[in-house]
Amino acid sequence: MTLKEKYKFIVDYFEEKQPNVASELNYENAYQLLVSTILAAQCTDKRVNMVTPALFAAYPTPAAMAKAEASDILSYISSVSYPNSKADHLAKMSRTLVERFGGEVPSTMEELTQLAGVGRKTANVVLAFAFNQAAMPVDTHVFRVATRLGLVKNAPTPEAVEKQLVAHFPKEFISKAHHWLLLHGRYICVARKPKCSECPLTQICKEYGKL
Repeated sequence: MTLKEKYKFIVDYFEEKQPNVASELNYENAYQLLVSTILAAQCTDKRVNMVTPALFAAYPTPAAMAKAEASDILSYISSVSYPNSKADHLAKMSRTLVERFGGEVPSTMEELTQLAGVGRKTANVVLAFAFNQAAMPVDTHVFRVATRLGLVKNAPTPEAVEKQLVAHFPKEFISKAHHWLLLHGRYICVARKPKCSECPLTQICKEYGKL
């Protein structure tokens, strides 16, 4: 099977089975998505969703959060992973939004990655799902699945994986494909003991039978 055929197989399968896939984070706007994604680094979406209702009630806008100290924010997010550094990032990020961007979440990679706690993956999440851009966030799940299936070659970094996935998925499916690969990695193609017997993609997987 050629690489082009592999990508077509994935699009055809998931468009039929999961046409309306969406993020498992709960958010209502770009600001909430940005905050939630920062909190979700090395943490489960379920845990993040448990803390954000109270956090957003206390700080409904970037301007409100910008007035808070990191210690204030910490009291709302203490149960997530790395709460001290994330509280510091959120305090700094919100101040930058107010001081540099007029309290609005920017819509370019260059601007988003100027914000504290925002790397390329987080920025791509915001671009894809707040601004409907053809962006491919690559987390550990997407990286693992893309590599195991053989969708990428000689791609040792998340950015290298991202570039190859963006180059091969049709533009209109790039953001959807992120969710397809992420959820497949989260629930089927897990890091340890992948559930190959439940996997619908074995016929295109270069690692099938080896794991």
